[in-house]
Amino acid sequence: MLKLYWSPRSRSFTTLWLLEETGQPYERVLTDISTGAQKKPEYLKINPMGKVPALQDGDVTIAESAAICAYVAERYPDAKLAPPLGDPKRGKYLQWLFFAPSCIEPAILQAFTKLEIPPMSAAWGSTTQVFDVLEQALDKGPWLLGDTFSAADVAIGSGMNFAIRLFKMVPSRPAFDRYLDACAARPAFQRAEKIAAG
Repeated sequence: MLKLYWSPRSRSFTTLWLLEETGQPYERVLTDISTGAQKKPEYLKINPMGKVPALQDGDVTIAESAAICAYVAERYPDAKLAPPLGDPKRGKYLQWLFFAPSCIEPAILQAFTKLEIPPMSAAWGSTTQVFDVLEQALDKGPWLLGDTFSAADVAIGSGMNFAIRLFKMVPSRPAFDRYLDACAARPAFQRAEKIAAG
């Protein structure tokens, strides 16, 4: 059985939601970052970066939300959270899955801190560009792959929900509101919210 190390109000929500989407049983191990549990030696053996989430699957240990999403989506193909190899949608799926940590997260941080970084120096370009590109993709919706919901929507939707609805770090747009409403309507999202709320 998969074992998820998680903490409330953290990136762990992404993996909670994803695991709920699979419909498969998994064990949750609370690693409360508010108490510094993620810096204890026993947890650093699981994730030397001292961050949550982390996932164990037998002898496999993996950290980083997008990597966990990719792993779990392939581990449970019947959940249909990733286009299979050879599917033309697979390239865009991978692009959006990794857009979450490589573009959205830094853009949110930049927007929140109001840090001025020249677009040529920032790997993500600019905050405005990131959200413009995302808005264009969502205009075709309802999901990032059109009619197909995927783990990429979990990664992007979770980050956007965190930044827009929970912490109001990024202003919303109509396409984002529609998308986040669709995410929040998913039963797996609602179950993950209940778990995260305690």
